[in-house]
Amino acid sequence: MPEAGTRTVLAFDFGTKSIGIAVGQEVTGTAAPLAALKARDGVPDWDALHKIIEQWQPDLAVVGLPLNMDGTEQDVTQRAKKFANRLHGRFKLKVETWDERLTTVDARAMLFELGGYKKLTKDKVDSVSACVIFTSWAENQYN
Repeated sequence: MPEAGTRTVLAFDFGTKSIGIAVGQEVTGTAAPLAALKARDGVPDWDALHKIIEQWQPDLAVVGLPLNMDGTEQDVTQRAKKFANRLHGRFKLKVETWDERLTTVDARAMLFELGGYKKLTKDKVDSVSACVIFTSWAENQYN
């Protein structure tokens, strides 16, 4: 695996109906949104996800961990952890989880700034949330 600071990272904003995805580069600290994956009760199309992993060849995956504002877990927190474990098991990827509190709020604000309400589609919000998860994770790697 490349050394920390030069890795390609796939970031995920887990949801039961949609999973936002972004590809990030540690060297620049930036991420680009990819098309969100539809999910059925939290289960993605694993074949579609396999194609994304083959295309981007990530060194690491970061899965946003949905927590309550006080830091406690909610029902979906365990499902996000299960998704992270399955990513590791199926694709032999190193996977980390990252506190995603407020990422959806940040993503909505960013999209609204770029184009108003018409930009606030669910799949775009989810994938921009994945970008925010990556950026937050990357900024905290070397502190």
